[in-house]
Amino acid sequence: MSESYDRGLVEDFGRWTEFSAGMWAWVFHKFTGWVLVGYLFTHISVLSTSLQGAQAYNNTLSGLESLAVVRILEVGLLAVAVFHILNGIRLLFVDLGVGLEAQDKSFYASLVLTGVIVVASVPTFLTGAF
Repeated sequence: MSESYDRGLVEDFGRWTEFSAGMWAWVFHKFTGWVLVGYLFTHISVLSTSLQGAQAYNNTLSGLESLAVVRILEVGLLAVAVFHILNGIRLLFVDLGVGLEAQDKSFYASLVLTGVIVVASVPTFLTGAF
C-alpha cells in the first residue's frame, strides 16, 4: 500500500514564497533551458530559408530585423542565455564544492550580472528598431 502526501492546492500560490534562492535558481535554470530549446527550433527554421536561395534568406533576415518586437525578443534571448550561462557556471562551482556556503549570494550575483549585461546591451539591439 502506498502512502499519499497532501501537497495542497495547485492554486495555493502562497507556497511560492517558501522557495529558497536555490529553488528559484533551479526554476529559472529549467525555464531558460526550455526557452533556449524553443529558440533553437526557431533559429533552424529561419536558417532553412537559405535552402531557397541567398535572396530568400536575406529577405527573411531583413524582414525580421525590421520588426521592433523581434529586436525586443532578441534582448530577452540575451537575458535568457546570459543567465543560463552564469547559473550553469555557478552550478559547476557548487558541484565542485566551491562556494557551497554562498549559494544564495552567487545566485543573486548571477541575476544582477545578467541585468547589468542586458541593460548595457539594449542600445545595440534596439538601434534603428523604432
